[in-house]
Amino acid sequence: MEEVMIQAAHVSMRFYRELNEANSVKERLVRMWKGERQVVEVKALNDVSFTIGKGEIVGIIGVNGSGKSTLLKLIAGVLPPTQGHLLVDHDKVQLLTLGTGFDHELTGRENIYLNGAISGYSRSFLDAHVDAILSFAQLQEAADAKVRTYSSGMVSRLAFAIATAGRAAEILILDEVLSVGDLFFRRKSEARIREMIRSGSTVLIVSHAPAVIRSLCTRVLWLRQGELIMDGPPDQVCTAYERIGKEMSG
Repeated sequence: MEEVMIQAAHVSMRFYRELNEANSVKERLVRMWKGERQVVEVKALNDVSFTIGKGEIVGIIGVNGSGKSTLLKLIAGVLPPTQGHLLVDHDKVQLLTLGTGFDHELTGRENIYLNGAISGYSRSFLDAHVDAILSFAQLQEAADAKVRTYSSGMVSRLAFAIATAGRAAEILILDEVLSVGDLFFRRKSEARIREMIRSGSTVLIVSHAPAVIRSLCTRVLWLRQGELIMDGPPDQVCTAYERIGKEMSG
């Protein structure tokens, strides 16, 4: 039996949101004093169960608001579930998401050290890899320009190069990191991710691109309105997902 890396058993996550949210602290206090504050429960995830074994490459699909980001935060240990049990060694998890931790008043080179430190890289590692990161991101000439002068594509390329510079973790979560840059850079990105996958990591890939999911994954989870409605082979799940999308748009 394969080693279990992630196991979710009847996991639910609920948040509470205020209706017609107050515009100031004073207004909120007045509403509370008058008993006019209305709070609704939002079910981000509802009774989700699955098991992921070592070495599996699992895609997670669903429209915006389906619960994908919440699930990633639970697996990464950012949030505890409201109900149910989630078995995962958070020390083995690496979450790659683009554009977080950048200071737009710093240069690209300076942001490599800032963002790299947030990602857990040592100073010595960054000293040894800063030129390779700039080269992969195709930003050698803009290395000492402030990031606020970069285009969104340049920022995305830099973020991807930093996020994937180190050795892959045992559990690797890729949150929409394969949709950056032009076609040439996306091919470079996918090739680098394939290298990380071949290292033996257990990989979760969140993407809105079914073609990426089909080409990289061995299995797909489909979330809709916080519920796991399908878990199976990539082509089967993606075809069903695309069919529903066409029906909704048509």
